Amino acid sequence: MVRAFELMDAYADQSMDLADASLIVAAETLVTRRVFTIDCQDFVAYRVRRGHRHYAVETVP
Repeated sequence: MVRAFELMDAYADQSMDLADASLIVAAETLVTRRVFTIDCQDFVAYRVRRGHRHYAVETVP
């Protein structure tokens, strides 16, 4: 939950909601970049953290 709120603060200009943040946290936890969502437009800006690097999210519509 803490990581989700960190992401919401980091992406405040994108107005990331808790659902989007939860998907990113799940992707980071499961060590994947693929996320199933119908909200592909918002996920273009989001990044998944792996160590010190950040990777673009791959959306699966």
